[in-house]
Amino acid sequence: MPSVVIVGAQWGDEGKGKITDFLARDADMVVRYQGGANAGHTVVVDGVTYKLHLVPSGIIHGKTCVIGNGCVVDPETLLREIEYLHGHGVDTQGRLWISDAAHLIMPYHQRLDALQEQLRGDQRIGTTGRGIGPAYADKAARTGIRVGDLLDEALFRQRLERNVRQLNDLMHRVYDSEPFDVRAIAEQYLDLASRLRPYITDTAALINEALDQGRRVLFEGAQGTMLDLDHGSYPYVTSSYPSAGGACIGAGVGPTRIDHVIGVAKAYTSRVGDGPFPTELDDEIGEWIRQKGREFGTTTGRPRRCGWLDAVVLRHAVQVSGLGGLALVHLDTLGGLERVRIASAYEYRGQRLERLPHGAHQLAQCRPIYEELPGWDEDISSARRFEDLPENARNYVRRVEALVGVPVQLLSIGPDRAQTIALDDVFAAAARARGAGAR
Repeated sequence: MPSVVIVGAQWGDEGKGKITDFLARDADMVVRYQGGANAGHTVVVDGVTYKLHLVPSGIIHGKTCVIGNGCVVDPETLLREIEYLHGHGVDTQGRLWISDAAHLIMPYHQRLDALQEQLRGDQRIGTTGRGIGPAYADKAARTGIRVGDLLDEALFRQRLERNVRQLNDLMHRVYDSEPFDVRAIAEQYLDLASRLRPYITDTAALINEALDQGRRVLFEGAQGTMLDLDHGSYPYVTSSYPSAGGACIGAGVGPTRIDHVIGVAKAYTSRVGDGPFPTELDDEIGEWIRQKGREFGTTTGRPRRCGWLDAVVLRHAVQVSGLGGLALVHLDTLGGLERVRIASAYEYRGQRLERLPHGAHQLAQCRPIYEELPGWDEDISSARRFEDLPENARNYVRRVEALVGVPVQLLSIGPDRAQTIALDDVFAAAARARGAGAR
């Protein structure tokens, strides 16, 4: 059976949670492969809103869900999320698994995050302050503490004491900040460990076993391509790999096991945090999109920056993630605008660019070259077929396909699960890709 990777095709916050939820009904397992609780997913099912941060939204379908080794885990936040799901009647026992190789976010990571942002001043990145970057930095420095270490008290205490001893010297000499209490942290985390123990396992083995048994596996990324550590608008990026290649590393599967990649993109563009954003609308239209699209962060509540759809960014996502199709969401948000725009290229120092330049410095100097299309006034939220959409909305979707070079496979026209139009069967497309590869 085929496997599918869902990636964000813009700067994150594209609505991947809803698309994961929609596709999860036909999946057997949903795997989150990178990121931490800095990413929020909002899913609306039969009028009930679920707000998730780390647990894959497939859990609402009762599917087996995995937090992979590429994630970083704040155990206290995760346990609150599990309790939140239980309070909404969603069972996690035997359905949710956490990789023993995922890295822990510690209290010192969160303080370091805030202190480092403070020192950057006007060069700040715009992090959520949840310790994601410092946790990944420790992972790369080989001083991180992994989820599985919680199950060995002596080992956990040894690694914690080593880290805190070094950090307290840093707190004193560089940041003039209070030292960390190693005993208090140890007791706090070992107490959390007793509650997390039933969920911890070798998830790479679990995922590969599911694939060996012919089960449908859905891999879910957090953030978006433009926040990818290598392929995004560096340095205004996250600390992991949201692009499709991150699924292999972050879940522990080989690249030959991935059959199809679908990118999720809004019918416009949004982003949070600092950094360049060529199509940003700092005017009444941008504010109108923000309010109508409810563009406020699920995790932080921060207002998102909004602008027109950027086809250059989407073509970049197609290139680096090998997208086979798009899920175009929030199409309904654009309803009511007399004219709508799409950036088909950039102007950079007198030259026309069809591809994304490298680095935030060059991107900040790009000016969008727009195509303008007629808008539509009709309410499309009740449409259930592509043919039900007004002609101008259909033309907008077809123009996106032409500019980006891949088909739109799913359309979202509202927040509820039912407000999704399938132009193609994504798992069938994955099966076709697998068959073509076999030949």
